[in-house]
Amino acid sequence: MSDKLVPVLACGAWRPSKSTGAFQAENPALGQPLPENYPVSSREETLEMLQAGSEAAEALRNVGGDTIARFLETYADGIDRRSAEFVEVAHTETALPKSPRLKDNELPRTTDQLRQAARAAREGSWRRPVRDDARKIWSVFAPLGGPILVLGPNNFPFAFNSAAGGDFAAAIAAHNPVIAKANTAHPGTTRLFAEVAHDAVRATGLHPATVQMLYRMPADVGLEMVSHPLTGATAFTGSKSAGMKLKEAADRAGRPVYLEMSSVNPVLLLEGALRERGPAIADEFFASCTLGAGQFCTCPSFIMLPDSDAGRKFVQAAREKFDAGAPGILLGRGGRDALVDAVSVLQKNGATLMCGGQALPGPAYRFANTLLRVSAGDFLKQPQKLQTEAFGPVALLVISGDTAQTISVLKHLEGNLTGTVYSDTAGSDDAEYAAVEPALRQRVGRLINDRMPTGVAVSPAMNHGGPFPATGHPGFTAVGLPASIQRFAVLHCYDNVRPARLPAALKG
Repeated sequence: MSDKLVPVLACGAWRPSKSTGAFQAENPALGQPLPENYPVSSREETLEMLQAGSEAAEALRNVGGDTIARFLETYADGIDRRSAEFVEVAHTETALPKSPRLKDNELPRTTDQLRQAARAAREGSWRRPVRDDARKIWSVFAPLGGPILVLGPNNFPFAFNSAAGGDFAAAIAAHNPVIAKANTAHPGTTRLFAEVAHDAVRATGLHPATVQMLYRMPADVGLEMVSHPLTGATAFTGSKSAGMKLKEAADRAGRPVYLEMSSVNPVLLLEGALRERGPAIADEFFASCTLGAGQFCTCPSFIMLPDSDAGRKFVQAAREKFDAGAPGILLGRGGRDALVDAVSVLQKNGATLMCGGQALPGPAYRFANTLLRVSAGDFLKQPQKLQTEAFGPVALLVISGDTAQTISVLKHLEGNLTGTVYSDTAGSDDAEYAAVEPALRQRVGRLINDRMPTGVAVSPAMNHGGPFPATGHPGFTAVGLPASIQRFAVLHCYDNVRPARLPAALKG
């Protein structure tokens, strides 16, 4: 390990950090630390970054949408030129497959998001101008006026990266600067993004502090950042426990905070669908639940099905697949340990272990593919504990006696990102679908039919959000432009203001 600390991107330049400590990332495939030494930024450094971000926000307010768009496009082009380097570093830090996951899927999705954000910035529909000429009242959305603090997750080193992902793209499209806090699972990847972003900032003439980046700060300093008067808003993707601490601090100070935290993504398997194509659904379930070692925010980990012959055949088929499948590599030691705790909570509250349930030996961080089951009646005795999220290749099968019991379970569910219903193609499940859909619909952001929930298309119609605790606010999405931009905008109203004094978006 080198004693030299990696620099931070602060106040418009790469510079040595005013650090209070250091840390190393790990290679999860080897269970070994990587050589780079990353700084833990001090309170002094974060306050300097907030001040610089505030100055950048003032400058960006009057920058044209075309200039913002050119920055985002220049940035995307720069990422493409260094794609091989990005893939290599992210693979080392996360153990995610180079191909197709990183090279062919996630990196192109990331640059596509940036280019979609560029189009949204250029055409400006996110501003949603409204004109009431008769009353001389006009309104339009505008930048928040402060830097956006983005805290990205560990499971998508590209597409949700704090310095390049969806939150970053949406914040910049709304003419806000970004302070990116790297996820400690992939700091090197985030550093590469910040390098390319900084080059694009200079190439397009934006304020030098439009993009800043740090790696870690003490917990109390992070809470101060989200609640600071200079912070425009915070966007966080991660655990519920961390998200709730951020939310409490931001709410107390009246600062906007957008959170993606926890989701078990319920899947309802109706009787006719299981009779018609039960084995095929079991294949889809296993593939989706174990994709990326189960570390997707849309992983189907709560499966409801009937107590019937078709249901029992599905349970057996799913168990065989989970038993036989090779567990993937987890993103880190902490994820493995959290899975041990989550499975223990499920078992202590009435769930029966069918297979798996333990961390696996070896240098790589792995957890056995795990299935648990519980009756709907027993679930209703401990509904909160039995919705404990196990972020990995783990699922709970809930066996329901009838439609009324299924609806009772659904009414006890917390908010989720997604909810799925499988029904038969001949229509025999239509009556039950009509009965259960209203209860499910109210508890999920995205309702899906006849396919598993993993996969979030970057579409203007997408909602990657949902009721609490899936997110901190049910009215916003983290994916889908221009809707995702609205999180980082403020509504400005003009009453009897002279036409020549109105902003450009309200003229004409």
